[in-house]
Amino acid sequence: MGTVASTSAETPSGRSIWIDVPDWAGNIAGQHVDVRLTAPDGYQATRSYSLASSGPSPRLQLAVDKLPDGEVSPYLVDDLRAGDMLELRGPLGGWFVWSPSVEQPVQLIAGGSGVVPLVAMIRAHAASGSTAPMQLLYSVRTPDDRFFADELEKLDNITYAYTRSGPPDATIGRLTKERLAAAVLPVGSAVFVCGPTGFVEAVASWLVDLGHDASLIKTERFGGA
Repeated sequence: MGTVASTSAETPSGRSIWIDVPDWAGNIAGQHVDVRLTAPDGYQATRSYSLASSGPSPRLQLAVDKLPDGEVSPYLVDDLRAGDMLELRGPLGGWFVWSPSVEQPVQLIAGGSGVVPLVAMIRAHAASGSTAPMQLLYSVRTPDDRFFADELEKLDNITYAYTRSGPPDATIGRLTKERLAAAVLPVGSAVFVCGPTGFVEAVASWLVDLGHDASLIKTERFGGA
């Protein structure tokens, strides 16, 4: 069980949630937890959410985007308050993770709230002092829809792909194979792709077409758009 320490808005439909878990054993950047809610009538719903935090700290950070027809995310975004208890299981996942032992260049590619586990990797990379090149390509509807916008603005190694509206000098439209090719690190880099299923499948296919080794491409996807 965890106790909600605080929450804050990330986007018009997204929220960061900090949770204190006293017996937390730590997690690797890229892992996730299962959150289970139980209704007064006993009905239970469980969903997986990526961790934006990593390491041994007992304070975890989630960042959740509300799905209009969701069973769990609307409660987490709209109703959760400091002091509330959450039932958590984790950390989970041992494949879609990054550790400082990775010495090769790392290309991160996110669609929407899929940036959450990649932010954990960016933070871990900075904290470790790793010298491996790491950069982020972030596809998002508008500047207002960016998770961790203030934090990401401080990075030099980030490229945005705005799909609906953006700054005057931005190219607006869905990510294409040509735009991807111009933005990512060379073949041989480790690649992490996270976002909606259609986005992830398209990007992974384009990367292989561009010559990237499929064994170096790790993906994590979620339903919804």
